Amino acid sequence: MTGGAGPGRPGGRVGFRCDAGVRSGVGHLVRCVALAEELCARGVEVAFLGEVRGSDWARAQLRERGFRLVPAPQDPVRLAALARGLGLDAVVLDSYDLPDKTGAVLREAGLAVLAIVDGDPLGQEADLYLDQNLGAERRPFPRRARRLAGAPYVLLRDSVRRRTRAPGGGDVPRVLCFFGGTDSAGVAPAWARALRATGRPFHGTVVSPAPFEAGGPITVIPPTDRLPELMAGADLVLTAAGSAVWELLYLGVPTALSWVADNQLIGYEELVGRGAAAGLGGEAGAEAVGVLARLLGDPAAREELGGRGRGLVDGRGRERVADALLAIG
Repeated sequence: MTGGAGPGRPGGRVGFRCDAGVRSGVGHLVRCVALAEELCARGVEVAFLGEVRGSDWARAQLRERGFRLVPAPQDPVRLAALARGLGLDAVVLDSYDLPDKTGAVLREAGLAVLAIVDGDPLGQEADLYLDQNLGAERRPFPRRARRLAGAPYVLLRDSVRRRTRAPGGGDVPRVLCFFGGTDSAGVAPAWARALRATGRPFHGTVVSPAPFEAGGPITVIPPTDRLPELMAGADLVLTAAGSAVWELLYLGVPTALSWVADNQLIGYEELVGRGAAAGLGGEAGAEAVGVLARLLGDPAAREELGGRGRGLVDGRGRERVADALLAIG
């Protein structure tokens, strides 16, 4: 890493350029928090550069860890000036909305750059790229710089890494349903109805920032720091193919997947194709209800799903990424 601290030595400073909110979701912030936890454990100072809008839960992730949040400009030149003013040695970029010259301008200003991407780097220049999506190592990449690709580099928070999956909940399965920290697509009510339409017995918890009356065996709760605990204790999780999938794979929790954005399709198809998750498609229609009914009524099928996913993510990805970031010369 450039700057006075030197590669791998305590005292360096790293900034994370990412945003979170109702429109963009919180996945970018969550994976950056995981890497920031690792860097802090090594004596590196971190700061988050960006905005958190409409999500008290996301803002709390930074506040409770003592991570500073600094408003950041979109303009690359002004961002570089901010980074130098903060004494940063490196910047981690994790956003689909930044100008494509951001990485190049930061590098010209003497900062090391790690770009976290999901397939297409969107024209962003960096010293190091990270694509933690399953199977990314097999997909072509348009840049010549070093890339960390695939499940060995998945970034997991402390609250997930210290969890182990709880024993099964008995004859009536426990179902957890959530769609990121903001449910930016507003799909939680539709999937709650799909669960009820199965006609199968279950105890359900649906996480939604917007309260609604789900009825039946379903309790609706707001976004919570207890999510890793709830995941570990579930017999089945219904979610989208976003960043939380890697946490579920690590825990070995049986998972049924949908998608709420086009950039989730690659992960969806990879996981469903491997049999590591059940595919529900993009809508809570009759076909998805049929898949859920089968899973709710078949404990062996659920456990087979969890078994296929378990072991794909070993929980040490953030250590490997931190090693590579701090080694940038």
